[in-house]
Amino acid sequence: MKALIKIKKLLNDNSLDAYIIPKNDEFFGEYAFPNRLKTATNFSGSAGFALITKLTNYLFVDGRYLIQSKIECGKNFKIVEIPYSYPKNILNYNKIKKVGYDPKLFTSLTLERYFGYKFQLISVKENFVDSFILEKKKKIKSFFKIEDKVVGEKVASKINRLHKILKKKGSSNIFISAPENVAWLLNIRGNDNPNSPIPNSRLILDKYKNIFFFCDLKKIKNIRKKIKYKKIKFLNFNQFFDVVSNLDQKNFAIDKLTCSVYFQSLIESRFYINLYEDPIYHLKSIKNKIEIQNMKLAHIKDGAALTKFLFWIKQKKNFGFDELFLEKKLESFRKKNKDYIFPSFETIAGSGPNSAIIHYRSSKKTNRKIKKNDIFLCDSGGQYKFGTTDVTRTVCFSKPTERIRNIFTSVLKGHIAVVTNDLNKIKRGDLIDKKARAPLTKMNLDYGHGTGHGVGFFSNVHEGPQALSKFNSVELKEGMIVSNEPGYYEEGKFGIRIENLIYIEKHRNKLKFRNLTMAPIDKDLINNKLLSSSEKKYLFNYNFEVYKNIYKYLNKKERNWLINSI
Repeated sequence: MKALIKIKKLLNDNSLDAYIIPKNDEFFGEYAFPNRLKTATNFSGSAGFALITKLTNYLFVDGRYLIQSKIECGKNFKIVEIPYSYPKNILNYNKIKKVGYDPKLFTSLTLERYFGYKFQLISVKENFVDSFILEKKKKIKSFFKIEDKVVGEKVASKINRLHKILKKKGSSNIFISAPENVAWLLNIRGNDNPNSPIPNSRLILDKYKNIFFFCDLKKIKNIRKKIKYKKIKFLNFNQFFDVVSNLDQKNFAIDKLTCSVYFQSLIESRFYINLYEDPIYHLKSIKNKIEIQNMKLAHIKDGAALTKFLFWIKQKKNFGFDELFLEKKLESFRKKNKDYIFPSFETIAGSGPNSAIIHYRSSKKTNRKIKKNDIFLCDSGGQYKFGTTDVTRTVCFSKPTERIRNIFTSVLKGHIAVVTNDLNKIKRGDLIDKKARAPLTKMNLDYGHGTGHGVGFFSNVHEGPQALSKFNSVELKEGMIVSNEPGYYEEGKFGIRIENLIYIEKHRNKLKFRNLTMAPIDKDLINNKLLSSSEKKYLFNYNFEVYKNIYKYLNKKERNWLINSI
């Protein structure tokens, strides 16, 4: 690759032994612009980082991307699975000592996790990849305000809640470096990312509840007056240090997850730093009643569109289309709803061996027609004006083998174990994750991703701090939303995943998971003999609930098909 040759030349020019390239850009979101990691490696996944040395190239990815990364860049890179191994675990200090990095793209916490304290980390002003990257400049698109009645809380109320937390922690100022948290605090959204309505911006909240809002000022012409908060100043990004220099309080809170080394050094030059997780992550993870009601509505409308698609695709006359066509077909059903804006992530529409690639993206190179014996896995979602959806359904087109039915049923049993979990006894994501894997474990099978991720409200489809995974022990609370998506993937053959979004409701002083997603589960893939009576009852009740919620959006044929799916 030409990119690697250029980077290795820059290593020599700068007297470095290695250079590290992350997926994220300076805003630390899921979507990067420019995508330096893809430019340097050809890896198109949503998470990972590369380490280029003079002799060896490493690509670090998690279990979701092991197959994909081997296909896309296995010839030029050694693939290393995180979080089981980081650079500090595999690099020889005698050969690799000086590691260069862009200070705007890394936090001090990330560098510590990757390298520990063994290596000499050298901040490089000019990003190595930027010297040859070809991505075009983005068009300027305006931010927009969302109404208080949609989000259920006014800006002033949110600021007061955040300010109280700061006082308890003894912090005079806080730097909100994550745009998604700025969006939540000011009830605004933007068009800076392809699938998340996040406005690329940052802010400082001081001791006196003054807000210093940093962004491209061209993007906020239409909403200055709509942000009904008197103590706010709108500033360009390049005015950041001027503001910091004129604040007179003693200390500054910064977010350990998204405050870059670059901004940390600017603040550190003037203040004592309190390094902790931005409290907004927790505040926005707990949806209020209005947000939950709006999310329910979004999922009913989304479920109707997906059910129409599932009915359409299961008809024999519609068999044999390719993956890219099916992506567009599903999108066409969603677009019929006036409240639909755009996908909440790139649709995963994988058939046969492609369905075994956990985060597969169909392209002209990989696109294939569905064959009768294929399993088809479709993971998709939408951004609506009042909610975010994410749902996966796996379907078949002929009678599947007993082995596939048994595996699908084990995945379903894990899925049911999650949603029926007693949250009054087990509240941690890592413990629930174990329950989801248990039926597959009995078959000596597993899957290389978490069971569930947190989800935002008309925001990022992936949102912390809560998750259902081996590595997440955050306590689950009323109002939180997570995905429920166990699966199984056999390289080169097939993939299975069943995903609903679920939320936590308090009823009669007890916590329960409730389904948001409203779309039927393909009964043709189930081996009923493996289901207990309670699991059969759950499945009947769930499919009946789907029918009750979406039947009025369906035509007669679609309704009859859905009734027969119960």
